[in-house]
Amino acid sequence: MKKVTNNGFIYTFGALGGLLFGYDIASVSGAILFIEKQLHLGPWQQGWVVSSVLIGAIIGALATSKFLDTYGRRKLLIWASVIFFIGALTSGFAPDFWVLVSTRVVLGIGVGITSALIPAYLHELAPKSMHGAVATMFQLMIMIGILLAYILNYSFAHLYTGWRWMLGFAALPAFILFFGALFLPESPRFLVKIGKTDEAREVLMDTNKHDAKAVDVALTEIEETAKAPVGGWKELFGKGVRPALITGLGVAIFQQVIGSNSVIFYAPTIFTDVGWGVIAALLAHIGIGVVNVIVTVVAMLLMDKVDRKKMLEFGAAGMGLSLVVMYAVLKFDNGSHVAAIVSALALTVYIAFYATTWAPVTWVLIGEVFPLNIRGLGTSLCSATNWAADMVVSLTFPMMLSSWGLDNAFLFYAVICGIAIWVCHSKFLETRGKSLEEIELDLHKAAGEDVASNVTK
Repeated sequence: MKKVTNNGFIYTFGALGGLLFGYDIASVSGAILFIEKQLHLGPWQQGWVVSSVLIGAIIGALATSKFLDTYGRRKLLIWASVIFFIGALTSGFAPDFWVLVSTRVVLGIGVGITSALIPAYLHELAPKSMHGAVATMFQLMIMIGILLAYILNYSFAHLYTGWRWMLGFAALPAFILFFGALFLPESPRFLVKIGKTDEAREVLMDTNKHDAKAVDVALTEIEETAKAPVGGWKELFGKGVRPALITGLGVAIFQQVIGSNSVIFYAPTIFTDVGWGVIAALLAHIGIGVVNVIVTVVAMLLMDKVDRKKMLEFGAAGMGLSLVVMYAVLKFDNGSHVAAIVSALALTVYIAFYATTWAPVTWVLIGEVFPLNIRGLGTSLCSATNWAADMVVSLTFPMMLSSWGLDNAFLFYAVICGIAIWVCHSKFLETRGKSLEEIELDLHKAAGEDVASNVTK
């Protein structure tokens, strides 16, 4: 089958898994308001319905490393779309709590695969000068998926079976992704690894606008790094890769423990807790989704112009201040109309800072920081860690709300934001403006390794 060589098509469909990713994690935030009544769920069961997709995501992310380096990026994307389709359709028809949780685990496997696969795939297709912007398309698709979920949550809220439509609708974009992925090219890095250098050159010519000089340089770098034998856990945890591992795992964990997905999952619940009605809460949710998409476009424009670490530090500072404002308002003025409005605005500002910085930069760093011979393993571990942290936060947040109160929960997350700033400043690698091969060579040099012997041994 002839592959499409248009860069817009490649990057859009390459990132489309992000739309499914975003839709599936956000659609349950509105659906749970109706699921809990119709299926008579308690707080613990509600937490499992929301978090079950994360169990599958951990499984999918961990399994990706082996398949990524064995079967390639494109085939895995096709498989993920099939898993998405099955999980979405069956969750929409789930008759009870246990079936719903099981089908959402299946759905989560697709989410986990795409989270580990797409950042690496987009990085490997994009020219060096566009790494950040192209990789951020994945996050833009996530935000568009979240906005779509918010709009459909509101649209279906008036139907008794509305939550089934909210969850099942994801089957449609999964169907589109399947057919789009059939026309996508394979990663040139993977093609070189399996000895198809001529095909790799063709892909690089297309993605580099037929700049022969740039392609020659890129292909030489890829061939050099591809000589290294495929690494395992020993290499991943070795001294030479440790700075990359700290960076990848660090952003993966902090992206979740600063409370971001608690807000995405439970924003309607938070709005109703401060005095909004259900329909008003879902409408406010749509407003947040629009802001998310807009600021993610801003992030795309900034990604290759501003250092990754500076973006993360700025984002954590803005998020922390927004959380302190929400804490103060809820602590000293909870229940008033003004408190409800200020809380909603502060919540929106918090999400805007997150969507501009930690949301996209995390996946950019995870996709580019690891050497080629362990990239599949590294991205899989970081993605699985991200989902594990997400699951812990999502399961504990309802209990935090009931025992601490919303105000103290926000203060806790504000403290975590402060810790994230220090760790980012002192421990993370800076990768802006470097090719994947340059990042790898810098790691070897920092570890005092002989680069030439490292890639040929």
